[in-house]
Amino acid sequence: MCHPVISSASSRQKRPGEREFLLPAIKANVEQVEEGFRRRNALCENTVVSFEAHAPSLGEMEARIQKITEQFPWLVCTRDGEVLGYAYACPHRERSAYRWSVDVAVYVDARCHRPGVGRALYTALIKILALQGHFKACAGITLPNAASIGLHEALAFRPVGVYRGVGYKLGAWRDAGWWQLALQDEHPDPTEPRGVRLIEASPGWQGAREAGARLLRA
Repeated sequence: MCHPVISSASSRQKRPGEREFLLPAIKANVEQVEEGFRRRNALCENTVVSFEAHAPSLGEMEARIQKITEQFPWLVCTRDGEVLGYAYACPHRERSAYRWSVDVAVYVDARCHRPGVGRALYTALIKILALQGHFKACAGITLPNAASIGLHEALAFRPVGVYRGVGYKLGAWRDAGWWQLALQDEHPDPTEPRGVRLIEASPGWQGAREAGARLLRA
């Protein structure tokens, strides 16, 4: 059986078959997930799951990760150095009033859907976002996509609308559905969301990642 463990860019020697969550905020971790990005390339170029027409290079992904992780979490699930999936958050919109809301996304290698990687990553991510002080998480899904809808709705995301024909890819106009999750109850005068760096050493951060790890199946 694979024993899931939680670690942050640790140099600890891992046992074969172990899974871990990583926050790939440094170049060493980005290099570790390079193969996972290569497998994602087919999604960009051959499917409508992603609206990107061409897969970003490793350098572009490194820059993207570094920018996002200045404020938001980006979690990676690996096993024996191989990427099984990743999930991250980013700003929902740039204008000030949106700063308590985030967009979220998850990628899971097609070979790893059954072990619960997507649910584990999202569970940890959602708890971290609430810990930061965010109130709403939004997810865009190219339609149709029953598997992604099922994952999001299993985690209590609810559909809030559809952008009709908002993207053109692979010879057709594509609809994008939007799902939303309340991370905490609304209340007046919310405090400013905290940057992810300010909570990485907190018990809540560790607890969030452990909650995700418990959902991984061998």
